[in-house]
Amino acid sequence: MFLLSEGGASIPVVDPLGADGVFSLLWLVIALPLAGATILLLGGRRTDAWGHWLGTLTAVGSFVLSLVLFVSMLGREEGQRQVVQHLYDWIRVGDLTVSIDLLLDPLSVLFLLLITGVGSLIHVYSIGYMEHDPRRRRFFAYLNLFVAAMLMLVLSENYLGLFLGWEGVGLASYLLIGFWQHKPSAAAAAKKAFVVNRVGDIGLSLGIALFFVTFGSTSFTVISANASGASDGVLTALGLLLLLAACGKSAQVPLQSWLLDAMEGPTPVSALIHAATMVTAGVYLVVRSNFVFELAPHAQTAVVVVATVTLLWGAVIGCAKDDIKKALAGSTMSQIGYMMLAAGLGVYGYAFAIFHLITHGFFKANMFLGAGSVMHGMNDDVDMRRYGALRKAMPVTFLTFAMGYLAIIGFPGFSGFWSKDKIIETALIESPVAGIGALIGAGVTGFYMTRLMLMTFFGEKRWKDDVHPHESPSVMTGPLVVLAALSVLGGLLYLGHWIVDWLSPVVGTAPKHEPPVPAIVITLLVLAVVAAGVATAWLLVGKRPVPVTAPQDVSFATRAARADLYGDTINETLVINPGRHATAGLTRGDRSLVDGLFTGSAGVTAALGAQLRKVQNGFVRSYALSVVGGVVLVLAALLVVNL
Repeated sequence: MFLLSEGGASIPVVDPLGADGVFSLLWLVIALPLAGATILLLGGRRTDAWGHWLGTLTAVGSFVLSLVLFVSMLGREEGQRQVVQHLYDWIRVGDLTVSIDLLLDPLSVLFLLLITGVGSLIHVYSIGYMEHDPRRRRFFAYLNLFVAAMLMLVLSENYLGLFLGWEGVGLASYLLIGFWQHKPSAAAAAKKAFVVNRVGDIGLSLGIALFFVTFGSTSFTVISANASGASDGVLTALGLLLLLAACGKSAQVPLQSWLLDAMEGPTPVSALIHAATMVTAGVYLVVRSNFVFELAPHAQTAVVVVATVTLLWGAVIGCAKDDIKKALAGSTMSQIGYMMLAAGLGVYGYAFAIFHLITHGFFKANMFLGAGSVMHGMNDDVDMRRYGALRKAMPVTFLTFAMGYLAIIGFPGFSGFWSKDKIIETALIESPVAGIGALIGAGVTGFYMTRLMLMTFFGEKRWKDDVHPHESPSVMTGPLVVLAALSVLGGLLYLGHWIVDWLSPVVGTAPKHEPPVPAIVITLLVLAVVAAGVATAWLLVGKRPVPVTAPQDVSFATRAARADLYGDTINETLVINPGRHATAGLTRGDRSLVDGLFTGSAGVTAALGAQLRKVQNGFVRSYALSVVGGVVLVLAALLVVNL
């Protein structure tokens, strides 16, 4: 092991050939799922019989290695919990050298455990869920590809390597969302997700270019060591560009429209991409770039505003959806908003953003997979109006889903109680307006999640006569049990302020200050608001019969929520239609001006050629007459000159 010193900062670099023990195996965390994807994609049908097992084993192997790395890092002193593995130089042009370097630190190692741990459970679940799909082997290849790309994203030591993983998860999500490409809706959803994310990617690519122009490097180490030397304008621009990128990947307003449509993909995709991993990439980007946002207060404020709007936007959408997966998707948008809000609060909130990101990965993956279990027993029906009374027919699914429900609403003792309530508490202290928004969002969360539980598992049965609900096989319920346990116990990460202390070398330590009111008062206030949301759902849904078809005579607010608060309409009005008209105008200008300039000159040449062609008619008498005429003209000219 040796030290790499750049910009005044030093970090230990490990030998990739094995001289530094377990840390030299860091590259294998990415290589295992990447190798699985390569074998399954290139092996073709010869791997159909065992491809799902290979895909699962590579994910599990990556998790085991991640767990070993985490334990090894636990045994180190705080100052030694950052190591870099240099693999090779990727780009070397003039003064620019970009290496493929992997950074393992307290932040990235937590993401390794989340991505590979939850990812492995989803792989196991998919063995049963995709059992009868003729393209199951390809599905597992795409899952492996996604996991490898996400691991590259969180392990890279520089923004360009992060961008490589960033684009990789974009490609993999496109392939997974549109996996059932025979359905026009799935193909359209994949294309929409890809295009909307490209808008956010523009922000990240421009930000990387500005990093290089300003600091001459894309390395986190170099930039963090020299960030204070940049101007306020540059730092604000960098923060806003990174926020734009985060909005795309994490489905934050105004780039949120793709998330609900993405539910067209198989349910394990929703659990992996839209609950536990890809949509959290934006949160990771903001927290990883804390050295930029801490010096750019205007950009921090923008993060808080976007997050507050998004957490309320997603919560309202979740209240009106009858599709169980889309109701959970609205919830995901809202919960990511909570994480972004915490990240926008700076050093006071970074650790809580990651804390809620992890607990959310547990309970939301649990509920998405639970929704898939419900669909499995209901002939793939996603409409909750045709559910009801499923708790008796599917007891394991019900109990595990209930653990996720209690976690997300913040029931005391469950994981969400510790993580989300800390965000609300911090927001009320640091940004009261955002804190009030987060408090309202907690009440709305209690409403829409209780509504979902009542419509699905309680009341009278409303399913069709040819539907026979049944429990899923153990290969599907096993991961549900594990995720349910994590949904209950995830709050232990806050025991003794462990996660705050663990992340402090990366995100800093918040100055101590006394809140204006005791924390217990805020906790009781949050619980009262959540209880009000639960009670409202019981009065409006639990005590009334659920109509099998959605009523049409509803309020404007309900219609707006059903239409995703007109997100697509807003995009079409403000972006798509003006863009279409601008493109049409440019096309007309191109045809009339640019093409006209070249085709006009060509026309003149063609006309001149047509006239000259008349003297080349092929008749000898015409040529002789021309010669005689020429001679006469020459002689006449000579006579005139001599006279």
